[in-house]
Amino acid sequence: MKKWNLVVDVERCNNCNNCFLVVKDEHGGNDFPGYAAPQPAKGARWFRVERQERGVAPMIDASHYPVACNHCDDAPCMNAETAGVITKRADGIVLIDPVRAKGRKDIVGMCPYGHIHWNDELQLPQNWIFEAHLLDQGWKEPRVSQVCPTGAIEAVKVEDAAMAERAAREGLRTLRPELGAKPRIYYRNFDRVDKIFIGGSLAEIRDGVEECAEGVQVELWLNGERLATTTTDTFGDYKFDGLEPDSGEYEVRLAAERFAEGLPAKLRPAKSEYLGLGRLG
Repeated sequence: MKKWNLVVDVERCNNCNNCFLVVKDEHGGNDFPGYAAPQPAKGARWFRVERQERGVAPMIDASHYPVACNHCDDAPCMNAETAGVITKRADGIVLIDPVRAKGRKDIVGMCPYGHIHWNDELQLPQNWIFEAHLLDQGWKEPRVSQVCPTGAIEAVKVEDAAMAERAAREGLRTLRPELGAKPRIYYRNFDRVDKIFIGGSLAEIRDGVEECAEGVQVELWLNGERLATTTTDTFGDYKFDGLEPDSGEYEVRLAAERFAEGLPAKLRPAKSEYLGLGRLG
């Protein structure tokens, strides 16, 4: 059986919020019996974009990634207390019955991701329904992927084995896998969110003028072993990314027995670090 998934590319998301707006447009004031009651006019963010900043000026980056109901295969909200109220369809979509869930505010706290929302006016717990009502009408994808201008959101309907193979091949990850909920929203390039980087800049004197030092080999060592080598770019910048925080003692040094002001440098970073401008000696 083919099931629905979302694949989100963190590197492509530019925080345009089209996905958030289109869910508002679809559900604000609109009743879809059997699928979802109208979304509240204010406050509800069934589909929203999170922001993660790393580093310090002048080397800093910001990444964005949308989050919503994960339509988990082992959804914590589906239990003996919600039998007949929350159901999972054969195509992987999780629905909260808008009639049977009336008054069930307790359901909101069952989602460890915080993606079940309370509609105070209607006294209903609600989630993003993957636009199941549209898919059942023959739509090829939900509106959130349809309106994404950068292609950061891709809707995929495949068998579980094919999705697992793709996730392994492309390095796709899910949020908080330690929960064992088996989410159906996957993320590419999520290292930009939960990993850290170490970077810096190099300069040198040429013809009496300080210039960016391009093409200098820089090494990163971890616990006494060389982990990676990179080369400074046109601006003299270097960056080692995708590092685990609090994973030991890192050392940044120049290759070929060269040295620069401030290098070699040893550090045990818990967050992304910029080592500043080093002048070649």
